Amino acid sequence: MGLLTGALPDFPWDTLAPYADRAREHAGGIVDLSVGTPVDPTPEVVRRALADAADAPGYPQTWGTPALREAVVSWFARRRGVPGLDPAGVLPTVGSKELVAFLPALLGLGAGDVVAHPAAAYPTYDVGARLAGAEPVATDDPAALLGGPGGDRVRLVWLNSPGNPDGRVLDVGALRAVVDAARAAGRRTGRPVVVASDECYAELPWDEPWASQGVPSVLDPRVTGGDVTGLLAVYSLSKQSNLAGYRAAFVAGDPALVADLLATRKHAGMIVPAPVQAAMAVALGDDAHVAEQRERYRARRSALLGALTGAGLVVDGSPAGLYLWARPARGDDDCWATVGRLAEAGVLVAPGAFYGAPRHVRVALTATDERVAAAVQRLAAVPSA
Repeated sequence: MGLLTGALPDFPWDTLAPYADRAREHAGGIVDLSVGTPVDPTPEVVRRALADAADAPGYPQTWGTPALREAVVSWFARRRGVPGLDPAGVLPTVGSKELVAFLPALLGLGAGDVVAHPAAAYPTYDVGARLAGAEPVATDDPAALLGGPGGDRVRLVWLNSPGNPDGRVLDVGALRAVVDAARAAGRRTGRPVVVASDECYAELPWDEPWASQGVPSVLDPRVTGGDVTGLLAVYSLSKQSNLAGYRAAFVAGDPALVADLLATRKHAGMIVPAPVQAAMAVALGDDAHVAEQRERYRARRSALLGALTGAGLVVDGSPAGLYLWARPARGDDDCWATVGRLAEAGVLVAPGAFYGAPRHVRVALTATDERVAAAVQRLAAVPSA
């Protein structure tokens, strides 16, 4: 056993393997809707940028090229309602997962410190706290936690909007309440509380008001009051631009926090390759391919939403993001029973137990049109629970 693995839970997807094997036995093969890995082509404009930058004999810049940091600043102003972001507060990361996993350690958290994260959540928030030796606490009301009896131990609050797995969107008021509570706790204890918002699905809003107004960022001036101190926003190009294989992401916000992260990452050699940085800058400047991909997901979402409902499932929330968050309309079946029932039809979904929700399943929109059509056909024959 490794030095760290003893403190970590088993990797959740390993327990899904028997259900995947069952789904593969279907005559038409498996329709895998269990993971959010993009399947559509990487946009040509991005691939061209990567190729044009392929002659890269020197080491890349850990901080990111000025062109990339300016592209992030422009993107925040154009797409997220965050004007005037300081380029010094931008740092590319090797995908967003590594930043989520290592942020508590990079911030110097350890024994006695609390990392708060959403109740239904991506497991890596919990894992990152454990890797640092801190205590993960699941809550959907971090402002109350910060103001409560144990609030003085909270050093990092993870927000996730739109949420994985449930698509939950936090409005400006909800974001502002957490930021205000974190700053109040910091003043009370003399120890700053960092608020980090994982916003990787922000370009995939489906329901109003988010579809027309956009998903607000923790860096929005209506949230920050014009002061980004103690705040970080995390974003990935994996979903909006089909760049999961590039490991292309960034963190932005408080320049002082980013400077601390940069100093550590220089020592650790955590650097985004130069050709990927060039491709990221181009991807962030091109809205057309993002809109095209959003429409692909919109069509798949519509088809799967109707099929799941017809199969006796209720889709809760899911106003944004890359997933449908579903549960049986009747009965007391737990998530594994639903996973098994759908696997018999050759459709693999993720159990809500992976995310702290034992009755739900998470259904990804990341399958080809042909595979989604197959799932729709199969779900029509699934007996209701």
